[in-house]
Amino acid sequence: MLSRLSHTQLLRYAGLFTWACVGIPLVLNTWYFHEGLSRADLIAWRVVYIAFGIGYWVLTRRLGRSPNQSLDIALLALITFCAIAVSHFSNSGLGGGLLLVIAGILPWVLGPRIGLAWLVLQHVALVPVFAGRPEFSVIEALLQALFYIGYSTVAFVTGLVARQQAQAREEQRRLISELRATRALLAESSRLNERTRISRELHDLLGHHLTALSLNLEVATHLSEGRAREHVQQAQFLAKLLLTDVREAVSQLREGGAINLREALEALADGVPSLRIHLDMPEQFALGDPLRAHVILRCVQEIITNAVRHAEADNLWITLSKQDTGIALRARDDGRGGEQVTLGNGLRGMRERLAEYGGHLTVAANARGFAHDVFLPLEGSS
Repeated sequence: MLSRLSHTQLLRYAGLFTWACVGIPLVLNTWYFHEGLSRADLIAWRVVYIAFGIGYWVLTRRLGRSPNQSLDIALLALITFCAIAVSHFSNSGLGGGLLLVIAGILPWVLGPRIGLAWLVLQHVALVPVFAGRPEFSVIEALLQALFYIGYSTVAFVTGLVARQQAQAREEQRRLISELRATRALLAESSRLNERTRISRELHDLLGHHLTALSLNLEVATHLSEGRAREHVQQAQFLAKLLLTDVREAVSQLREGGAINLREALEALADGVPSLRIHLDMPEQFALGDPLRAHVILRCVQEIITNAVRHAEADNLWITLSKQDTGIALRARDDGRGGEQVTLGNGLRGMRERLAEYGGHLTVAANARGFAHDVFLPLEGSS
């Protein structure tokens, strides 16, 4: 059962389990705490304890997917406050257990450096809570907070390793999908090259010899008489018929020698589990030029990469259509957009590839995500 859960799901359920375990002494064993807790304190720690669970549930629901940074930081601040408040109102160190839960998700929400700083500061905030208890001096309160930092560091590193492994697995899946797409395109290109080679051999070898045979039979008809001439004429007719069949076969081989891009693009889209790719294109999307097919494949690959890494989108819509003069590719996502587009190495590479064949790329961004418009002229079009 555990093998079916992802890294983020394991972290989430482990955190919720720890939260529930912390609540056992809080809810059931009121006698565990020091005497003197007021009714208001008893109500307050129950409220902040429940608020922590709700905030943690909402925050970790999208862990590892495209985040809403401002909302996530607000939720993180809320549950951190709730954890410290649990210790304050219950006059105990049980809030440190909740801070341990937070430490496991800090690398996912804030990243390693900022997350580590947050981990230290949230435990520093426990020092006044411990120092306010009569049995703790300031030095002892600092040592107690340091004790919790040690445990939380283990949880923090565990979360960081899980995040790195999840990213490595996503990268591996992306590379495998790109390899599958490239392999499919290579297979189509090899098939096209083989058909072209066979058609050229048929035309150059059989066509030449049949033409020569037909000419020799034409001469033979003038040199023969009687029944022999009839057989020569019949042989000449069969030679011309065979030459016509060879030419038709050559034409069919050349006309059928086109690359179907759909298989390659579907292989590319299937390898990105973190992004739902909606591919809209004809069942048979054939291109006769392998180089142009490769350009389209690389453009789609770069668009998918940008949607995952930079836009952090959940959905990507890709539409391909063949027009009279070229191929139109339109893509849009629902990720984090912006007021302007900064061209990185990937987008510049797309423009350079397209420019080699007279194509162009337009990129637009808004609050709802990014949009790409690609046009690639067909071979022989102006």
